[in-house]
Amino acid sequence: MCGIFCLLSLSPTRCVWDKTLHEHLRRRGPDLSQDLTVGGTDPCYQCLFSAHVLHLRGLLTPQPVRDDTGNVLLWNGEIFGGLPVMPEENDTAVVSERLSSCDGPSEILSVLSAVRGPWGFVYYQKAGDYLWFGRDFLGRRSLLWKFDAGVNALTLTSVAARRSGPGPAQAAWREVPAAGVYRIDLKAVTQAGSVTFELYPWGSGLVSSCSPTVLESVPSGCTAVMNQSGLALTSPVRPLNTSIPKLLNEEEIHPNSHSHVEHLKRLLASQEKNDAVNRLIGVLSEAVRRRVQSLPFEAQDNSPPSNELAGVAILFSGGIDSMILAALADRHIPAHQPIDLLNVAFKLQVPKKQKESVKKSRKHKNKPTDSQSDGDDPQTSGPFDVPDRITGKAGLKELQDLNPERRWNFVEINVTKEELQKIRQERICHLVHPLDTVLDDSIGCAVWFAARGTGFIMEDGDQRPFTSSAKVVLTGIGADEQLAGYSRHRVRFTMSGHEGLIQELEMELDRIPSRNLGRDDRVIGDHGKEARFPYLDEDVVSHLNSLPVWEKADLSLPRGLGEKLLLRLTAMQLGLGQSAVLPKRAMQFGSRIAKMEANHEKASDQCTRLLTE
Repeated sequence: MCGIFCLLSLSPTRCVWDKTLHEHLRRRGPDLSQDLTVGGTDPCYQCLFSAHVLHLRGLLTPQPVRDDTGNVLLWNGEIFGGLPVMPEENDTAVVSERLSSCDGPSEILSVLSAVRGPWGFVYYQKAGDYLWFGRDFLGRRSLLWKFDAGVNALTLTSVAARRSGPGPAQAAWREVPAAGVYRIDLKAVTQAGSVTFELYPWGSGLVSSCSPTVLESVPSGCTAVMNQSGLALTSPVRPLNTSIPKLLNEEEIHPNSHSHVEHLKRLLASQEKNDAVNRLIGVLSEAVRRRVQSLPFEAQDNSPPSNELAGVAILFSGGIDSMILAALADRHIPAHQPIDLLNVAFKLQVPKKQKESVKKSRKHKNKPTDSQSDGDDPQTSGPFDVPDRITGKAGLKELQDLNPERRWNFVEINVTKEELQKIRQERICHLVHPLDTVLDDSIGCAVWFAARGTGFIMEDGDQRPFTSSAKVVLTGIGADEQLAGYSRHRVRFTMSGHEGLIQELEMELDRIPSRNLGRDDRVIGDHGKEARFPYLDEDVVSHLNSLPVWEKADLSLPRGLGEKLLLRLTAMQLGLGQSAVLPKRAMQFGSRIAKMEANHEKASDQCTRLLTE
């Protein structure tokens, strides 16, 4: 993974680097930093490339990569399939070599279409003076853009910096839509004095104009047009199966007469269901394997140090998505290596009435109260015993039963209100930007603290400080979106049946690049760690898209059973227990960050706490 940056200047005026932005890029790529400036055949334009490398694959490869003919590549991605990459090879070098052999646009599109895995890139093609850039089909790597009309300069970057306070109007950062790849004709824009992007979309290439999503995201002062050649990238995933059942399930189900676990066991007794579950386990297990075994080449040769430190961590709530990732990671990570389970909790706030009663009890010298009573919740035993901590500990026990030989580091990450507010202003507000809702704030903060991995673990009955060393962080994003895990899916099914549910799921995947993935990549990458998304592996998405919706979920069944039904059956087949039937609980509620500050907000409201002072 890398922090990548490109500044295209169309005027002789020298643009000044934003110091904060540079620091954010360095944190993403702590292993090696390098800048390169390229001037074209026309002296009126200049490209400054800056790359900051996090070493994760093969041998450490400096970026930007300039080949023998003068082409320059910035690559923030991972190749998990599609193009062959040997264990000692670095995928950046592989992509550079492939692109160097390309003559025209169709060959460049062919190389990018073949890649299986997340990517964001910028590529200067010297022959013809072109600048290419874009993100993968699902937008799993962040790429932002803005255009400063005052200095006639376009900036592309993995992460930005939010400007604070009054002053001259600043050009707005926006996320580059994951609608395809973009090409700038540098000679043409220099002559015109303004920037036009040619879009090469994902799909058939038969669309004559750019989508509203692209047009709305284009920086002010720039223009986007569809390429006139009709060329397009090949979509890496198959279309969603939109078939609707002719009849409801003939099997009469009485979910109240059995426990949810027993009901899942009954379903697994069916050979058809069993086969469907095994097929999903096969494709999902391979997606996890690719992501936990693609680690630095040297680390694989030096086994003694890696016995003590985990190379892989999982954002872990004890819910079904993270439990399945942990169970499958256990199959592919050597038994002597630990796995870090990162569990975040925000300190429970004490209601005023409860605080007063505590004060009164102390005044009357009653029995001493618990030392943690200032954060105590009536329903819990301590200030950090939030729902995700409770389910996380239960999930840990299931994993220990599944493989007692494995060292499972359950990292209790406890966050106070004071630390949250401090770090939000110093770091997180810049990383979430340009997104700015209450939901972006809650999820962004929770993920940042979880990914940092600093907390406590229990060892021989004692709690000791611990910080995760893992550079790879697995996250369960994508499971709910594809398997009808959200409450809005149940609402839509109730109102509009399977047809409405299919439309909702189609919309979920279309918008996931702009809603979640760029933000989470920026937030996790701030720790010099890489987010990896097994549920969004192209083969997993294609497999789930191929299934009719009623095989993935049955929302006529109760909550904790019907949503993500196929995944719940998978959990049972993998040997998990009660975690297989836990209802969905969003991270902002499970970690209790949503309760820590203002309570009277909608998730879609603009979050004033993200504004820098």
